[in-house]
Amino acid sequence: MLIGVLVTLALLLPATGTSAEHPVILNRTAGIGPTELAVIVNERDPLSQHIAAYYQKRRGIPKQNVIRIAFKPGRSSLSPAEFARLKAEVDTKTPASVQAYALTWASPFRVGCMSITTAFAAGFDPAFCASGCQLTKRSPYFNSESKRPFQDFGLRPTMSIAAVTFDLAKALIDRGVASDSSFPRGTAYLLQTSDHNRTVRVNNLERPLSRQLTDLVRLELLKQDFIRDKRDVLFYFTGLAKVPVYNTNHYLPGAIADHLTSAGGVLTGSGQMSALRWLEAGATGSYGAVVEPCNFPAKFPVPEIVIERYLKGESLIESYWKSVAMPGQGIFIGEPLAKPFGGFRVTNSNKRITIYSPNLPSGRYRIYGATSPKGPFMTVATAETLLPSPHQLQFSVTKPHPFYLLKRISH
Repeated sequence: MLIGVLVTLALLLPATGTSAEHPVILNRTAGIGPTELAVIVNERDPLSQHIAAYYQKRRGIPKQNVIRIAFKPGRSSLSPAEFARLKAEVDTKTPASVQAYALTWASPFRVGCMSITTAFAAGFDPAFCASGCQLTKRSPYFNSESKRPFQDFGLRPTMSIAAVTFDLAKALIDRGVASDSSFPRGTAYLLQTSDHNRTVRVNNLERPLSRQLTDLVRLELLKQDFIRDKRDVLFYFTGLAKVPVYNTNHYLPGAIADHLTSAGGVLTGSGQMSALRWLEAGATGSYGAVVEPCNFPAKFPVPEIVIERYLKGESLIESYWKSVAMPGQGIFIGEPLAKPFGGFRVTNSNKRITIYSPNLPSGRYRIYGATSPKGPFMTVATAETLLPSPHQLQFSVTKPHPFYLLKRISH
């Protein structure tokens, strides 16, 4: 059976473009990338316009995927009626290939009783809201294997590139880009705090991570209120209204951090800690509730799911969204396309090419090369993976190519 590899390389190529010295491994069935993401910009908000322009440039977002709308900025919320007008305009302008959205503002962060990210993802729907401590509508995207959520579910996952200054937004975007295919060696800190109502996620861990994934990240399940001065933070999940000394830690590019509390998604003007603080401290993604959710674990990211999917090579927006069963009251913020464990690390030395990925399954591979990403592709070599370590393929070529395609031909 011929099995295509489902992972792609996300290198920052030199200004001169792709070459045989900087080869790219193409992906035929990738998840959400720059061509599947639309950027929504508020033309009445100079900061939104600045963020959108920089993000489009850094991520290579197609021009047709930049959607311009106009509304009064700086408010915490939009009314359902005003949002309906804006959403209809966005729907009309969205190319059919788009599977997800990126917003380019911190405020507004709510639409009526919903988060603005879920409202753009699924449309305003009171079933995603709750009056008091009640469960809400579930996301069909939760823990799914879907790579095209709009095609599969009519849902476009949405994340806000949220910042109150351009410098903070630029730093966030740069961290996301820097994280791509970096395969960081870090730690996942899961804290069981003294605040029993807010630590329900860690009290009830559904399942341990697989052995393969714990080879990539060290897990620390700690019974304490906070961590400080850690230099290797890749994940930080906790539960407190206000997290102390969060900014003394070093967050690796692509890091995810959030705290379960009632108003973490109230990005500005809240008496509780805003999820923005995580991004300002160096995290690349975070999440928080915009209206009182009560402490239902289903309304917050499931640590095991987001960690496992992220480590298997999914992007930040895919991994985070798939980890929340009931996202109606929570906002996703960060750099959507960050993908620390996606793609391959490729080196080319003396006509010997080495391809590394911790998610590369064992087996025999056929390598095809071409001078163009559109082909035609010709067989270059057949190689075997070296597992369990170092998860790499090596093959020799007489004539290096700028583009390669891998196909797994046997287990």
